[in-house]
Amino acid sequence: MAAIVPPGTVAWGLQLPIQAQSTLFVEPWEADATTDDLVAVARAADRAGALYVGVCEHVAIPKPHDESMGTTWYHPFTTLGFLAGVTRSVRLLSHVIALPYHHPLEVAKAFTTLDRLSGGRAIVGVGAGHVEREFALLGVPFAERGRWVERALPAIRAALDDEYPVLPDGDWGLDGSVGIAPRPVQASVPIWVGGSSPAAVRRAADLADGWLPQGVRLRDLPGIVARVRERREAAGRPAAFDVGALFVCHVGDPTWDVGRCLAGPPERVAEGLRPWIEAGANQLQVRLRSRDAAELCDQVERFGAEVAPLLTP
Repeated sequence: MAAIVPPGTVAWGLQLPIQAQSTLFVEPWEADATTDDLVAVARAADRAGALYVGVCEHVAIPKPHDESMGTTWYHPFTTLGFLAGVTRSVRLLSHVIALPYHHPLEVAKAFTTLDRLSGGRAIVGVGAGHVEREFALLGVPFAERGRWVERALPAIRAALDDEYPVLPDGDWGLDGSVGIAPRPVQASVPIWVGGSSPAAVRRAADLADGWLPQGVRLRDLPGIVARVRERREAAGRPAAFDVGALFVCHVGDPTWDVGRCLAGPPERVAEGLRPWIEAGANQLQVRLRSRDAAELCDQVERFGAEVAPLLTP
């Protein structure tokens, strides 16, 4: 297990448009967007030096959640596999899959395959899930979701790392008697845990290589990062650990209403992001406001060329 952002540097990535169309963040143009638009944005991220592009998961949105969440959510494994074939260097992240919807060996198989097909670019991003009626539709106990994540993550790690995985207690039947291939290219495929609850932070520290928070306040981040490091040190785990932060941005002085977001010349955007880096974040997920796919590609390339170089201390 290992962090993937080199020490002393700052990386950035983005969750792709089109593949998830929650009314909470979708841009109007995405409703009529095409596969070519999705590919164009992924390739722009690839060219611009993004660490990753992300794809998230919901299986079926029950009413009335569809009013705020929409119903368009591409399947993450299918979409990431497709993107592996149209990109060259950007990493491919599930941000995030609802882990209780999946058997851990299914997740491991999906990501060993993705890593092999992409030449070593997979990142496993997982969360506990949050839509109770969606759990009910899938026959998964909502109240057991946290325990499922904590049981499943060691099994995923074992299956990612070894063709014949073993867990000390034989949990999930992993006693070295079953084989899982193809094997990944990476020596250790990274696992990041999403969510900002104390339980999610604990799972990230104990069972993963990175953390994908949502809704964390800047003033709280240093304390959380310190607790993660203390917990990892006490357990004898590697100190290197990837910590994320999420932002809505627009590079350049906007000529249209971009709403509440970090907007302005590259120096101003970088200045707004820097306190989060100083607080402990080393990978920044940016959502860049746009009116069409071409503008989003331009924003991605501007962020990579004009903002990213200003972020590394």
